[in-house]
Amino acid sequence: MKNATKYPVHVRDLNTRDICIVPVEETQTYYLIDCKPRPGQKKRCVNIRESKDLMWWSESELIYEPDEEYWGQLDYWAPEVHRWRGKYYLVSSFRKPGGCRGCQFLVADSIKGPYKPMVNHPATPENWHCLDGTLYEDKNGQPWMVFCHEWTQVQDGQMCAIRMKDDLSDSIGEPIILFRASEAPWKFTDDKGLWEFSDPQYNVGWARITDGCYMYRAKNGELLMTWTSYSNTAYTTGYARSLSGEIQGPWVQEPEPLFSQDGGHAMFFHRFDGTLMMVLHSPNRPGKEHMLLFEMEDNNGKLFIKNELTGNFLWIYNERDQRYLDSLQEAAPEEKKVPEEAPKE
Repeated sequence: MKNATKYPVHVRDLNTRDICIVPVEETQTYYLIDCKPRPGQKKRCVNIRESKDLMWWSESELIYEPDEEYWGQLDYWAPEVHRWRGKYYLVSSFRKPGGCRGCQFLVADSIKGPYKPMVNHPATPENWHCLDGTLYEDKNGQPWMVFCHEWTQVQDGQMCAIRMKDDLSDSIGEPIILFRASEAPWKFTDDKGLWEFSDPQYNVGWARITDGCYMYRAKNGELLMTWTSYSNTAYTTGYARSLSGEIQGPWVQEPEPLFSQDGGHAMFFHRFDGTLMMVLHSPNRPGKEHMLLFEMEDNNGKLFIKNELTGNFLWIYNERDQRYLDSLQEAAPEEKKVPEEAPKE
């Protein structure tokens, strides 16, 4: 590493989740945005790191922390930053004390903030429990927020979209439902089964979760959306395709997920050499999450993983190996003790 002082944190040592990476061409710098608090920070902050090579990262810096008047004081989750019409916009999940979780865009002149809310309420309906908002621009140049309507309120989690004003300050009209989690062919079918790669799913019964939507316009012009839910193996990332090529759909789910080994909340970006990249966190266990970085192939609108770059996926094999060694230990017969030689007369 050429500059270990500025970029001291290796990707193997970076505990983070719900990751957004933004490449800025002008400075040839990658920025990572997350809500992982630094020591001394409250659990209501958004931070940023930077890197030149995606492997070595700076320490995190604060880019948003609310004042006491802001509506969303809790549940700072899944931030993203988008460049839109000359400014930078932070979209994240927030929750009102005693109220619902919602999503809102905040604005800044620089990617490193400081970000400011333009209105003091969410862009999602205030009586809906929502999270994981992202930005989509349709073919007419109109902005939308795509977001998840949570399973905690509707049982079968929904993927939704709502039109935004041109400056992203607020929403326009009513949201539309794009699809539901139960439409995924890879959805879990056994809520009590043993999971190969993960801790058992927490007790949600047959509720179905929608997490982590992100939009991608394929090279052939098709509109795709990656999103995350649970399969029989673990936290799983799949993707859907709009048959109309626009946000209104109809949306059909790809039969095979992109990643089913307890990893999710994916997003796409292009590396400076033009390579399509996908980033997600794995495993989906509090305190153990790390970044996985995949080189991707876009083959006529079909997405495939080519390679994973960080090596953080090896936790799967480390745990398998340990279970195997433990099983050998348990299965081994007890070592027979050799009786001590009788004392001589």
